[in-house]
Amino acid sequence: MDVLHAIGNTSIVQLRKVVPPNSADIFAKLEWENPTGSMKDRMAQAVISRAEQNGRLKPGYTVIEYTGGSTGTSLALVCAAKGYRIQIVSSDAFSREKLDHMAALGAELTLVPSEGGRTTKKLILDMIEVARKLSQQPHTYWTDQLNNHDAIAGYYPLGEEIWTQTKGEVDAFVHSVGTAASLRGVATVLRRYKPSIKIVAVEPAESSVLLGGQPGPHKIEGVGVGFTPPLWEPDLVDGILPVKTDDAKDMARRLAREEALFAGTSSGANVVAAMQVAKKLGPGAKVVTLMVDSGLKYLSTDVYRSSLT
Repeated sequence: MDVLHAIGNTSIVQLRKVVPPNSADIFAKLEWENPTGSMKDRMAQAVISRAEQNGRLKPGYTVIEYTGGSTGTSLALVCAAKGYRIQIVSSDAFSREKLDHMAALGAELTLVPSEGGRTTKKLILDMIEVARKLSQQPHTYWTDQLNNHDAIAGYYPLGEEIWTQTKGEVDAFVHSVGTAASLRGVATVLRRYKPSIKIVAVEPAESSVLLGGQPGPHKIEGVGVGFTPPLWEPDLVDGILPVKTDDAKDMARRLAREEALFAGTSSGANVVAAMQVAKKLGPGAKVVTLMVDSGLKYLSTDVYRSSLT
C-alpha cells in the first residue's frame, strides 16, 4: 500500500457549540484527514488514474494545472507518488503555505500576479491561459479542473461515506462551489439514495454569480471563480446561499476556538450556510457539510495570523 491508499474514509463529527438552539443537528466531514490536508486529494487521484487508464497520460508526461493551491497540492502528491513531473500555475492571491506545499512535493510553479491578493474573474482567466500555453508543449497532460468530468467521480466515494456514516439520516448537504465537482459528485450519490434531500450551494457574497450577481473580488480561497463553472449542474441544487468573506473568516476562527476544528475559510463559509439551513429545517433534522481543508494552509493569512510580534 502507498500513500494514495490513505485518501478518503474521513471522520464525521457533530458541531456542538456554534449551532444555535432550535436548529437541526449539523455534522461536518473532516476532509483535512486526507494526506495533503484537503478534500482535493479525492479528485486528484481520480483525474490522474482515469487519464492513465485511457491513455491521455503516459509515462514520462508532465501534468499541467492552474490552481488556487489545494488542487495543485493534491495533484503534486499524486504525481510524486506515481513519478510524473508537474507544472502548476498559481498566484500570490493564495496562501504562502499552499505554494510552499506544492513546491515541497516537487511542483514547478509559475505565479500570475493578482489584484491586491484577491481572487477575481480576471485572475482565474489569466491563470487558465498560462496553463493552456504550457499544455501545448509535447508530452503534457492538462488536467483542466474546471472542465474535467473525471473530478466529479472522484467525489462519489465521499457521498457514499456520508450516507453510511449518517446511517442514511441526512436531510441536507451544504457545500461551497469552486469547480462544482465536489458538490455535484456528493449530491449525485445522496440524491440517488434519498431523492428528497436538500442540496444547498454556497458562494462568496462579493461574487454571487450563481444567483445572477456580478463577479467581484473576495478572499474565500478555492471557491467563487467569478463565472458559472462548466461543471455546475443547477438541476441538482435546491438553493444557493451567499456568504460574506468576513463572516466566513469569523466562523473559521470560531470553529477553532469553540469546536477545536481547525479549518480554512471555505469551511467557515460552509458552516455559516449550514447554520441557516439548520435553522430552517429545525430540530430533529440532520445537515451535513464539509471541513474542506486544514487551517494549517492559512497560518500566514489574516484568517489566523497572530498580532504577536
